[in-house]
Amino acid sequence: MTYAIIPEVTHHRVALNGTNLHYVSAGTTGSPILLVHGWPETWWTFHKIIPFLAQSHRVLAVDLRGFGDSDVAQTGDSSATMAEDLHALIGYLGLGPVHLAAQDFSGPLAFRLAATRPQDLLSFIAVETSLPGFGLEILINPMIAWYYGTLAKHGAAERFFKGRETELLTEFIFTPPSTTSTTIGADDIGEFIRGYARDGGWNGAQAIYNGNMRETEEYKALVAAQPLTMPVLAIDQNGSNFTSQSFAPASAGKLKTRTIPNTGHYIAMEAPVALASAVLGFIGEIDHAS
Repeated sequence: MTYAIIPEVTHHRVALNGTNLHYVSAGTTGSPILLVHGWPETWWTFHKIIPFLAQSHRVLAVDLRGFGDSDVAQTGDSSATMAEDLHALIGYLGLGPVHLAAQDFSGPLAFRLAATRPQDLLSFIAVETSLPGFGLEILINPMIAWYYGTLAKHGAAERFFKGRETELLTEFIFTPPSTTSTTIGADDIGEFIRGYARDGGWNGAQAIYNGNMRETEEYKALVAAQPLTMPVLAIDQNGSNFTSQSFAPASAGKLKTRTIPNTGHYIAMEAPVALASAVLGFIGEIDHAS
């Protein structure tokens, strides 16, 4: 298998929870950080920030099932399945609880893990994300995220996007105002596309987007019964409070918020130094206190 390479990381595959997950690791000291991507991304979305974090922390970045170099998703897979994948991965790594950072649509499934398996987490970091029932539903508006319903409909993404991934990502997704210009190049887009070009390559996105439309009441119940007890940081793009507003009711403790200036939605690729600084400052306080 041919992997995208940066010198700081090593690549791994492991059989867990009925699938094979691909993840990268970097760093040898410090508390562990697990990075979870959104759509239309893979672990590669973090390749600019990993070197900064790995100077003082053990860093892992995973391809969710159905994405990148992990196995394709299967019928019946859901955000709950993927949350259990993360739980299994954390246990397999044997590093103890992690600082979990989730970007974009991985926010809800990462919240599910944090709410139901709090022993797995030292802290929760939500980056440009939201929860069903707490703001995410605004994206169903086709004027905001026109592709949402297509990704959620069984078989639709394969029908309409298969073979057109380059045009989709280049002309409609990684464009202003979703991202700042020139920060995400053709090589980055090509790396993201590899996973979608496989047979069944759209199954993972379909499972998550479909779940996000169906699980609103489930997330409301989770927030009411099991708000997050670990420290939480909500990070928004310039001029937005989308993430912080969503996670305020989901956090039982004191929620910290940060805005990264001069960015669009894909902060990890657009402003890796600023994002690394925000993450390291937040988890540094937690590690120091413990």
